[in-house]
Amino acid sequence: MRDPKRYENLERMVFEGVGEYGIPTLKPVDFDGDTEFIPFNFAATSKDREKKSIHFFIDDYQFIRLWNDPDRYIPMLQQFQYVFTPDFSLYTDFPKAVQIFNHYRKHWIGAYMQMYGVKVIPTIAWSTEDSYSWCFDGEPTGGTVAVSSVGCMQNKKSRELFLAGYKEMVKKLHPTKIIFYGQIPEECTGNIVRIKAFQEKFKEASCDGW
Repeated sequence: MRDPKRYENLERMVFEGVGEYGIPTLKPVDFDGDTEFIPFNFAATSKDREKKSIHFFIDDYQFIRLWNDPDRYIPMLQQFQYVFTPDFSLYTDFPKAVQIFNHYRKHWIGAYMQMYGVKVIPTIAWSTEDSYSWCFDGEPTGGTVAVSSVGCMQNKKSRELFLAGYKEMVKKLHPTKIIFYGQIPEECTGNIVRIKAFQEKFKEASCDGW
């Protein structure tokens, strides 16, 4: 007889969740700031892993393999200083069910990594104002969080959506530090630690070669 839990990682672990959708909860983590951030798709070839941390501000297809086979990557991720939760997309034109599932997947992976001793920094994401009723479920309060503004400053509407969600995040989670990937709008407040986006590093490298 087929095991009904051998589906979407439920055979590995079922976490006690919160909110209407049973989102796994994450423990808060303190961030000391002494680390180099690299994207997940560079992790396997990275050296000096104990001095580096992993972010997922890349296209979903580059880290979906972590969801498909988490046990394969846990030993590698344990070697890094910090690991963000996967930034599964919450595009506003995605069906609500897909957005909620992506939020769940992010938290399941985060809770699973924490179970194995990984220092996990939650990546906070939101969609429209309607998502506020679930997109912060499972997030720790009073710890370090990470956000990205990349792709959110392209027009007035996307900028307004980002700033409104950012304000709601600060109000609900009271983060002690906010690791910020990309350009920081002047309206964003808090104890912010900025990471340069890949596009900026690439531009700087190009300029150095001129």
